[in-house]
Amino acid sequence: MSAQKDRWVFSFSFLLFCASSIPTRGSMRLLQELSPQEYFSSLQAGRASLAYFSHNVSPGAQPFLEQIEDSAEALQDYGVSVVKVNCPKEDVSRYCGKENAVRKAYLFRGNMLIREFPTDALFDVNSIVANVLFALLFNEVKYVETLADLQNIENALKGRSNMVFAYVPATGTAEHRAVMEAAFAYGTVHQFVLTTEATLLKDTGNDESDVSSARLLFCHCQQATDLAEPCRRTAMGQTLTMLNIHRHLKLMGAPLVTEVAEDPEKVSTVHLQLGLPLVFILSQKETYEADRRTAEFVAWQLLGKAGVALLSRDLVDLNILLRSNVALKTPDEGVPIKYLVLEDTDEVITLVENKNKIEQIQEDEEEDEEDEDEKENNNQDIQDDQVVEAVSRDKKRELPLEQILVLTEETFHSALLETARTVVLFYASWEAVSLAVLQSYTEVADHLKGTRGVLLSRVNCWDWPGVCTKENVTQLPTIKIYEKGERSVMYNGMWGTEELTSFIMLSRVSCPLKLATIDEAEGYLRGEFPSELSSHRHTSLLGVFSTATSEAREAFEEAGNILSGHVTMGMYFEDDALALSRKYAVSPPALLLARSGGRSVEGIALSKQSAQDMVRMIRYESLDIFPEITVQNLPRYLQFRKPFLILFSDGDISRMESKEMLKLAKGRPQQAFVACWLNLKKTPVGRGVLKAYFATMPSLPVLVWVNLHAGGQVFKFPSEQSITEMNILSWLEKLKAGLEIPSSTLSEEDWKPPLPAYDFLQMMETAMPELPLHTSHRRGDTPERHPPESPGGDTAVREEPAQETKAEKVGSPGRDLRGTAPRLAAREKQGKRHSKL
Repeated sequence: MSAQKDRWVFSFSFLLFCASSIPTRGSMRLLQELSPQEYFSSLQAGRASLAYFSHNVSPGAQPFLEQIEDSAEALQDYGVSVVKVNCPKEDVSRYCGKENAVRKAYLFRGNMLIREFPTDALFDVNSIVANVLFALLFNEVKYVETLADLQNIENALKGRSNMVFAYVPATGTAEHRAVMEAAFAYGTVHQFVLTTEATLLKDTGNDESDVSSARLLFCHCQQATDLAEPCRRTAMGQTLTMLNIHRHLKLMGAPLVTEVAEDPEKVSTVHLQLGLPLVFILSQKETYEADRRTAEFVAWQLLGKAGVALLSRDLVDLNILLRSNVALKTPDEGVPIKYLVLEDTDEVITLVENKNKIEQIQEDEEEDEEDEDEKENNNQDIQDDQVVEAVSRDKKRELPLEQILVLTEETFHSALLETARTVVLFYASWEAVSLAVLQSYTEVADHLKGTRGVLLSRVNCWDWPGVCTKENVTQLPTIKIYEKGERSVMYNGMWGTEELTSFIMLSRVSCPLKLATIDEAEGYLRGEFPSELSSHRHTSLLGVFSTATSEAREAFEEAGNILSGHVTMGMYFEDDALALSRKYAVSPPALLLARSGGRSVEGIALSKQSAQDMVRMIRYESLDIFPEITVQNLPRYLQFRKPFLILFSDGDISRMESKEMLKLAKGRPQQAFVACWLNLKKTPVGRGVLKAYFATMPSLPVLVWVNLHAGGQVFKFPSEQSITEMNILSWLEKLKAGLEIPSSTLSEEDWKPPLPAYDFLQMMETAMPELPLHTSHRRGDTPERHPPESPGGDTAVREEPAQETKAEKVGSPGRDLRGTAPRLAAREKQGKRHSKL
């Protein structure tokens, strides 16, 4: 309904109301004048009538008679006839004979007297209609004077019916009449309760200090079941008129939340028909339950002010921004629906209560986009964090998140039980590193599409801090792999797509994998077994044990649990283990290391080593002998805290150089140094490294020795010498003897992030101090395993014990808008002000 039509209806209703107060010929004819005998003989059972008995009309009674005549038409609508009974002078009956009888009016139902009214109480049409209906509806409209009386009525109605509670400063007023007329129309649907006690109005929790105005509260008792809790109340914000009460009760009877599965432009609800706006909460199937609670919370806050609908993106094709989470439809014709990005439910409520807020939000969004575009184009260098800068630059790119399941507080534990292995990314949708990892995570999901037994999912810790706290997530982002909801393994590697994919693939296989036959062991070394990893390039490590080496076998098993997801480890300890070990010229306990699909198998004897020693040895032995250093794999080699012998090359190195360096790497004492090479075309950051080492860019290829962990001295291999094993060994002997002069010495300044780290979960708990969290261990958890410290202090993947907390459910549910899309825009400004946090 348009605003113009809405105003027309109100104007027409007002005219009708005014017209009911003007004497007309019709109302004159409706007032009957009868003799006492005629009146009493005309009374019908169940039929109500208001009678005024008089001998003759005195001047003082004339105003009363005029009001009686004016009320005849209004009362006729309620089946009440108005009669003036002319008493003969000689009549001394009960109603005509007494002197004070003529100062009263009498209300009959049939021939039974219901009520006597002093004429001074019936001073106008409103008082007459109000008092007559109040008397007729005496059993239907309860009058209360104390809070205890009101509570008793509420408790009796809980679970059965709703209540309309009205306060009027005095009876006989226009507001009293409006309440009685509403009770006459809706008394069979709702229980009406009336009071004139101002103290009772305050006891019900009404914040209004002015008790001179009438109030009406709709009490939702039908949904209440707890006798100790009062019924939820919704106050009517308008003045008490019959039209406003009818409108309010119509709104109270409408569905709290309307679920929409069609174009919002075609949706019409009772709210729009009554001139109120309609708020759409945009949802999707993954977050339906949370969005439903959010919509209900908003609906209760806006009850009587606006309607609320839940619009599913999955059912309706909307050509809008993915980050939009709220839409507003006004009753004005021709005004398009406005789609907005709001932070929380408070903004939705403010949006409805303050109509100017819509234009302000849209203007702010447009200004923000313009400012951000300008900053991106002109001021990219002002970012103090390269990750923030990269994410900010790509923030308008929508991520393909369809293959990643969204988990909520309700769906988290059930989802873990549905798949053999569930990968969960815990992140914050506004934090830069989380969003950068989310991009890699989507690429992983694309690579693993169709992989059986693996489910990729995500939990937004900004929306669900309780889930992240229960799962012992203390930093963001975090990735964990759950096996049927029981044991969980946390990922501590690099966040690149290749590394994440490898970790997930390797986690599918038990570590160590127990092999039953020599054929299985041989197939394992060739990379053919297990079948899940046949297409995945990896180095296979096989531990061979006899029955007499149980201590070494237990240490090997413990090392496998620690390294799960990073390496593939098999174990063979059958009776013919000796035959397998002799084939590769080793004796149990031994480690067989197969590279390049089993084309070369290296045998390594295992002494009585602890699990920690085995972890260090396996990590080292599983690395490439002469690796190409990249940004992704550099941390694996830095962890050993050994000197680096790096061959920098502008492209691939020659076959001769590769052969000589490989001979050198194979012949070096174990862990003496790391021999490697770096391709500047594939890893251009290497040019910056060389500039830090030398004053000018050296000619390539160049061989460099650098010890980052002891003095930081940089030595350059003589360019006039060819790169051969003998020349390099001779040069290294001179370095050891102190005969070479370093080209440069690196600063001892620590390589730290530009800003200190901060705990996002702690920030959220500070913002919501009303949610105390108490941790408790979940039954069946795997004990936490602390991996041994490597020489570089690195920690490997560790098994995380899942934890539960009991969060007190206080406050209102659904305070944050968690629907439709990841809240990429919700905290962008905070990300940009990284330096101010």
